[in-house]
Parts: sequence; structure tokens; C-alpha cells
Amino acid sequence: MRFRLSILLTAVAAFGTGVRAQEPEIYELPPVNYSTTKPHDAVTRLQMALVSGELKLGGTDREAVQSLLRILHIPAASQMLVFSKTSFQKDAISPMHPRALYYSDDCYVGWVPGGLVEVTAIDPSLGPVFYSFDPRGFSEKHSPTFTRGEDCMRCHGGTFVPGIPAVFARSLYAAADGEPIFREGSEVATEQTPFSERWGGWYVTGLYGNNTHRGNVFAEEVDGHLVFDPARGANVTNLSAFFDTRDYLAAGSDIVSLLVFEHQITVQNTLTRAEINCRRMLSYQDGLKNVLDTKPDASGDDGLLFDSVRGVFDHSAENVTDALLCKDEAPLPETIQGLAGFAEEFAKGAPRAKDGGSLKDLRLSRHLFKNRCSYLIYSDSFRALPQPLKRRIYARLRNALDPDDPDPRYSYIAGQERRRIAAILRDTDPDFSGLR
Repeated sequence: MRFRLSILLTAVAAFGTGVRAQEPEIYELPPVNYSTTKPHDAVTRLQMALVSGELKLGGTDREAVQSLLRILHIPAASQMLVFSKTSFQKDAISPMHPRALYYSDDCYVGWVPGGLVEVTAIDPSLGPVFYSFDPRGFSEKHSPTFTRGEDCMRCHGGTFVPGIPAVFARSLYAAADGEPIFREGSEVATEQTPFSERWGGWYVTGLYGNNTHRGNVFAEEVDGHLVFDPARGANVTNLSAFFDTRDYLAAGSDIVSLLVFEHQITVQNTLTRAEINCRRMLSYQDGLKNVLDTKPDASGDDGLLFDSVRGVFDHSAENVTDALLCKDEAPLPETIQGLAGFAEEFAKGAPRAKDGGSLKDLRLSRHLFKNRCSYLIYSDSFRALPQPLKRRIYARLRNALDPDDPDPRYSYIAGQERRRIAAILRDTDPDFSGLR
């Protein structure tokens, strides 16, 4: 028993100090078993429908992508365009031939015209699961096969966002041929990234006043010095000077879509990390209970029996609450105007309070949302979190939004906004008031 207990205590000590096994990644170990666990996501359901003949994809690759977006309820207006060679299809990408990205609340599609289609679907327990398929040569008799992508995990499996499978965006300096200039560094962009440091290697369309970012501009090194003028990429409304936009499903790379995307992946990665960490600690607790023959007692009414386990749950709850409430969001320009109709598409079907308010209402001035609590609180990823974790998150949310004595950690949310968010949650999320 002492030997088994030693193993368990060593495991939790490594967990607490951030020590990671070299091989495999922690999410590949029990209880998560990422690569060997069958996902339950939009693509697995889509594949079943295609095999049964209920759904069909056919025609050109463009038509196949259009059909795929329609089936997955992803608006073409969400289109974002990347011209840096930073995908596993990098040889097909250039400023004249960018990679297009589209997304909904729980699914992402990448497409290089003439190349493969990449699909990332969010599984509530595993996080993002990566697939690809070849859209060329489809017919009514030849349906696609979605292959789970091991190549994707080289970057998305912990390289840039440690410890979890993750969806992420990079901002870097790219030359006129799309090749990244890695010597000049790069950023993993989140909603905390300063506006001026975003979108290097991306196209960006929209209006935002006297502000600059890294999009729409090529870089070069001259005599060992970086030459890069961000002002040349500001307030671009037409990309036809860069490439033939007729090859794509939309004409632009909408700044509002880009901003929502970065918010969404920030929150989604936080949910994935919380899910994986807390599942691991519950598994650790089960093992330790068996070794110690520990029985639940009245003080452990949430099922968490050990301080080490409760500590991880408390820390995860704080991280998720911070992400939901957009803590440390980087300031945005005073006025932002998108051009692709994405804002209207994004708001469709959003849960709304009795007064019409929604967590998808955009502000687009200084910060992204009018009501700074993420709409991903409605997502399957959030709902699937372990109950002890959700109880902690909702308790923190109620404290943060208390009308009389709010948590000072969230003092950046003023009284009127707090009241709006609380009203929306009371009207649209029964657990906000009911889960204790």
C-alpha cells in the first residue's frame, strides 16, 4: 500500500508543480486518452450522415466547402484570411492564395482553394478534435472521409498552448512570399494581446480610425533590421489589390470576425484546460480513496475530499470565471466597423433576456462586447464541466455580479453592465440562480 500511495503522491506533486511528462502529453494519459477516445462532436455526426446518404457533398471544392458550412451552420461571413505559410498546407499558401478560415461557436473550417479542407470540432470532454479531407473529385456516389489529423497535433497539441489540444492564432512578420520571418518573433494572439500586435500574416478588412495592427503588411529584413510599416495596412476595405477575391466565399477578412474569434479561442482553451485538469484530479482522488479506503463525509458534500483536489478546482474556477468575464481584455479602438455582415450573422439565434439583451450583443468600442460575459457559458463544453467545478464558477459569477458588494477582482465591470449581465443570465441560464 505504501508503494501505491507513493506513486499517487508523486503524481499529484508533479501535477502541482507543472512538471510534464516528455512523452506522451498529459491529455494522452488516462483518464482523458485524447487520441484513442472516440469523439462526440459535429464531425462524427456529419460523417455518419454522409455514410448513410442523408447528407451529400459534391461538385467543386468550393461547392463542397459551401455545402459543409451550410451543414455545420457556419456563416461564410465569418471568413478570415491568412497569408503566412503557417499551416500544414503551407506550400499552397501565399499572399496571392491565402488560407480561408470560417467558424461557428463550436466548429472551425479551414480551406485553401485547390487543397484540403480542415475541420476542427469541439468535443465537450476532449476539447478541439482535428480532421481533414480532400474535397476534390466528390460525386453523389463518392462521399468524403474525414480523417483525424495527427499532423495538426504537431502545433495544436501543446507546442504553442502548453498542456492541452488547442485552437490558436499566431501573429508574426511574414515576407512578400508569405514565409514567416521567425527571427523577429511571433505572438499567440488572444483577446489580451494588444491591438497593435495582432494579425501579422493575416488580411484584415474594416475601419477603426487612427490605429494600426500588423495585418495586410509584408515585412523584410534589410541589413539585419526589420522593415515593416503597419500604417500601410490600416483601414483596408478591399483586398482585390492583393489577390483575386472571387476565388473565395466572401470578399474580405472581417475585423469583427477576427476579434470574436480571438475571444472565442481564449475562452475555449480555458475550458479545455479546466476540463482536463479537473478530470485528472478526480481520477487521482478515486485512486487515492481506494488506497486509503477513504469514505466521503459531510464536509465533502461536493465530492472533493482532499485539499490538493480542491485547490485545482478552485484555481480552475478562477481561470474560467476570468475568461468568461473578459478579464484583462486588451483595449480596442474607439470605433470599429466591420464590412462583411458578420455581426448580424453572429447574433442570430442568441439566447436573449426578457428585455432583449444578449451575451452576443457587440459594443465595438474600447471593448468587444456590450455585456462582458462570454456566450460560451451556453456551450456544451461549459455544460460538460464537472459539477463541483461549475458550482464554483457560478458562485464566483454571482459574487462578481453582486449588485451591492461585487468581487473587486472584476471591478472593471461597472454597475449598470453588471446588472445587465446578471439579468441576462437569470433569464437564459437556469444554473446561474439554481446551481449551488
